[in-house]
Formats: sequence, C-alpha cells, structure tokens
Amino acid sequence: MNCPFCNQLETKVTDSRHDPLNNSIRRRRKCDDCGKRFTTHEYIQFEMPAIIKNDGRREEYSRLKIFNGIQKACQKRAVSIDQIDLVIEKIEKAIIELNEKEVSSSTIGKHVVLGLRKLDPVAYVRFASVYKTFRDVDEFVNNLKEDDGGENEQREQQTN
Repeated sequence: MNCPFCNQLETKVTDSRHDPLNNSIRRRRKCDDCGKRFTTHEYIQFEMPAIIKNDGRREEYSRLKIFNGIQKACQKRAVSIDQIDLVIEKIEKAIIELNEKEVSSSTIGKHVVLGLRKLDPVAYVRFASVYKTFRDVDEFVNNLKEDDGGENEQREQQTN
C-alpha cells in the first residue's frame, strides 16, 4: 500500500478490525519512511447481475435506484438511513445468491416489498401501491391480505 503522504511503497499495518456492519476490514497503517499514519478500508466487491426491466430492456444494477425507492416509501417515517442500508444489503445478498447473470426487476421489487414489510408497515404499503399495478382498491386490499399471509385476521380473532 502506497503512503498517501510521501508515496513510499512500504507501509506497516498496525491494527486490523473487521466491521461486520459494512462487511469490511479497517486497517490502521504507518508509513515506514515518513512515519505518518492513515486508515484503509477493504471491501468485498461483488459482480451484480444485469437487470431485466418489464419492457425487456436491460440495464446495470443500481443500488441508488433501490435506495431512492425505499427512501421515498419511508418519507416522514421513523426509519434511519442505516436501516434502509441494511434492507438493501439483504436484497443484494439475496440477488447474489441467485447466482444469475440477469435478474428481473420484478424479482428485486419482491425483495424490496419483503424488506419493507418487516421494516415499516406504512412504507411497505406505500411501496407496494406503486410497485404493483392495481385496477382498483379492492384488488389492492386483497393483494395486501395475500402478502400478509392472514396475520391480521389471526390478530383480529385473538382480540375477539
């Protein structure tokens, strides 16, 4: 690792720590020549598959698009950026585990819906109402009930 101060080739690692939240390794380094200290972060870089849009077009995977969609759904909700990042990391992990060169945008949408459902019920409904195309309100309500797996009905029966 080159020293960013004097460009010396030899630097010594003085401390290494694993950061499970960012799936990275943080290394403290010291330059053998000028004696200055600096920090580096090492990340695993995964090759993300291409995304097949509903109209058949293909485009590169974009974490930012997913982030923006989730952030819009979470507006004015008590959801932090860190929570959104965790949802996206789970989505990316699920996509990578598919081990495909191309993944449909609807597959990603399903993972987003599942992640938001666990994160915040209002954000989940907001995203689902935009992500899924509904002809009327009844279709929307029925679809939410299907996604719910009957959990609300079970709660209602327990309270009665």
